[in-house]
Amino acid sequence: MAGPLTGLRIVEFAGIGPAPFAAMMLADHGAEVIRIERPEDLTEQAIAIRRRDVTLRSRTFVAADLKTEAGRDRVQELIADADGVIEGFRPGVMERLGLGPAELLARNPRLVYGRMTGWGQTGPYAQAAGHDINYIALSGALHAFGRAGEKPTPPINMVGDFGGGAMMLAFGMVSALYHARATGEGQVIDCAMTDGSALLMSAIWSMMAVGMWRDERGVNLLDTGAHFYDTYETADGGFIALGSIEPKFYALLRAAAGLTGEEWDDHFDATRWAALKPRLAAIIRTRTRDEWTTAMAGTDICFAPVLSMREAPLHPHNATRETFVEIDGVMQPAPAPRYSATPLPRPRMWDGVPRTGMAFDGAATPG
Repeated sequence: MAGPLTGLRIVEFAGIGPAPFAAMMLADHGAEVIRIERPEDLTEQAIAIRRRDVTLRSRTFVAADLKTEAGRDRVQELIADADGVIEGFRPGVMERLGLGPAELLARNPRLVYGRMTGWGQTGPYAQAAGHDINYIALSGALHAFGRAGEKPTPPINMVGDFGGGAMMLAFGMVSALYHARATGEGQVIDCAMTDGSALLMSAIWSMMAVGMWRDERGVNLLDTGAHFYDTYETADGGFIALGSIEPKFYALLRAAAGLTGEEWDDHFDATRWAALKPRLAAIIRTRTRDEWTTAMAGTDICFAPVLSMREAPLHPHNATRETFVEIDGVMQPAPAPRYSATPLPRPRMWDGVPRTGMAFDGAATPG
């Protein structure tokens, strides 16, 4: 077998951001994913870009004009025999095309219909435009990202689009597909990035409930408030990351960095953090990133050098585990996680050729 989801067929309506990533996750794990593209979007330039788009790997591309009856009929033929659908349009768009859940589940009652939006299918904001930064702002997540006294810093689009959106939808799809396999009953998944990014903050809500988290930035254990949990610049302009939370790990940090004196003793005393951070920063700046790596890497200090995207694939640990793979000249993260009984197939980049026939027999190898 080539992945635990082998045998599943998913139809993905072309979009950007979280929906393609969710479809990529399913394809990575063995599902057959057919991506529906509008013919006018498959220009020579667009095809060149899509062939190097990691989130579109391991797909079969089909061109269909959803504004025509022929195009819609073609898509319905594909979905009639599919296990799932993924779409990322605003609420109501698919219904106006005659491809909404009511129509498709009437024809295929076991269909799992995944809907990916920022605000969700309901609520006052449901029809409003938005992006990752807006969704995580409303959920309370963005407020927590940043340093003390500074404005919120968006963690690029990891928390809304991919963590709170795509990964939640991929999990929801697999859960509903399991239910459909057991009962023959399909359903609709309303996956909203506001909901998902809020859920990702569950542990922080727990810490706040017991008085271990203040509702402000950069003053807490995990948000750069603590001197032993932060990044520090080195003598050569590089950076290292420290996460020495537990006492036994903190003791090792003290030994490696020469943190003597009783002021370093009670590292959980938050009243000392602001004074100790610049002192530790000055010590870290006395050596290069490689020198600190030699002194700390592989120990229980909880240390790692901060690697750039170009450096990460070359690190011995990542190279040994093949955390990154190069496919058709495109360096990219390998599928994850890993399975002992159903190893994942090697990803494939699109060959740039969409299927043009009206019928689809499922025999094509995803590009």
